[in-house]
Amino acid sequence: MTTQHPKRLALGLALAAGAAALSGCNTADTISTPNVTNAPAIGFANIAPGSEEAFMLNVGRRTYFKPGSAEIDETARMTLDKQADWLTRNTGWYAKIQGFADDPGSAAQNTALSTRRADAAMAYLVSKGVAPGRLWAKGYGTERKVRDCPEEECKAQNRRVVTNLREEKER
Repeated sequence: MTTQHPKRLALGLALAAGAAALSGCNTADTISTPNVTNAPAIGFANIAPGSEEAFMLNVGRRTYFKPGSAEIDETARMTLDKQADWLTRNTGWYAKIQGFADDPGSAAQNTALSTRRADAAMAYLVSKGVAPGRLWAKGYGTERKVRDCPEEECKAQNRRVVTNLREEKER
């Protein structure tokens, strides 16, 4: 007569008990998942078309410039084209076009450059059909930097125009 090791005997009994317990399960039943949804992820649900959130998410508010320049390049045109399209379809919004700079030179030079950037973006939007009475521009110079850093790649974030939607025009 042979004797089984106690651990093997316990494992065998556990497997037999598990198989017996599962034998009564009906595998044809579906699992109920009442909280599963195909809705957008949290944070993106219920964003109304034509809302400020939709503008920020689908269009983008920032337009970037090369050092010392207020010229609208191809990348800036793509962003501004999307903004113009959105603004012409959503005529209930006004837009404050805010220019910024982080370029060599005095505070006065940077303020003038940021104003030229804001004016250039505003003129481009108007050229694409946005009513000029819905827009206004202001340059802030080196105020309100995204990042304060010495590296050129980092400074590029500060050479921008931001299109901020408003429900009414500022006086």
